[in-house]
Amino acid sequence: MLFYLTTLNLARFLTKNAPALDEDETDEQVVAAVKVWKHSNFLCRNYVLNSLDNTLYNAYCTKQTAKELWDSLDKKYKTDDAGIKKFVIGRFLEFLMVDSKTVISQVKEFQVILHEIHAQGMSLSGSFQVAAIIEKLPPSWKDFKNYLKYKYKEMNLEDLIVHLRIEEDNRVSKKRENQPFQFKAKENIVEQGQKNNKRKYPSQSFKGKERFKGKNKFNGKCFICDKIGHRAKDCRKREDQESSFKKPKHAQVHVNEMEHLSHDVGELNLPIVVSKN
Repeated sequence: MLFYLTTLNLARFLTKNAPALDEDETDEQVVAAVKVWKHSNFLCRNYVLNSLDNTLYNAYCTKQTAKELWDSLDKKYKTDDAGIKKFVIGRFLEFLMVDSKTVISQVKEFQVILHEIHAQGMSLSGSFQVAAIIEKLPPSWKDFKNYLKYKYKEMNLEDLIVHLRIEEDNRVSKKRENQPFQFKAKENIVEQGQKNNKRKYPSQSFKGKERFKGKNKFNGKCFICDKIGHRAKDCRKREDQESSFKKPKHAQVHVNEMEHLSHDVGELNLPIVVSKN
């Protein structure tokens, strides 16, 4: 709000009191200056009131001058300098970098806190700022942190940021180089898993045939046993009848032997003896 009033050249009415005008004043320039001041004070006061919430507007609309209105708001809502300093110092001490964000972006956030500390009148040396940033690096940067700690050459804040940027670029390039190998390993795992799934789970193509097997059942009547539910070619009585007509195996062998024997006897040339009585 203060910046907006400054652009309108009205910020000076927040700190200056209204000029006094005597009743018997006859100087036209003095009277005109007072009128100009009242008009500018009216604008400045209403700009501030319009920026407030409705409930606050009703509470502060009774203030007659912009200075009186601004002083009452400043007294109620503005934090004292000691509170601001404690808040900024707390942010400085609690700030820690994490691995989920880039280091350079987090360094920029930390630099904002350092600027706020300087704005509150607290000065920090360059060596202290460099040491604080090194100490707040994320856990994955432990080795590089130790390297910076034991480095003998002194660095300013700009040199440290350059070192951090180079190290972060190297880490990103290494990750990109390792990505193709990781993708190949994932593809091999997926292919192996598909093969194992094929071996592990048998085909279910015959289940449908088993389900619909009973739908084609014969509902006619067998002409051999007069029973319903099967054909004559599948009838058990037919098999029994056919087996009854078959000769036993040992009888068949005996008949064959007799046929061979009669055939051999027929081929013999035996003399016939005829006797006369």
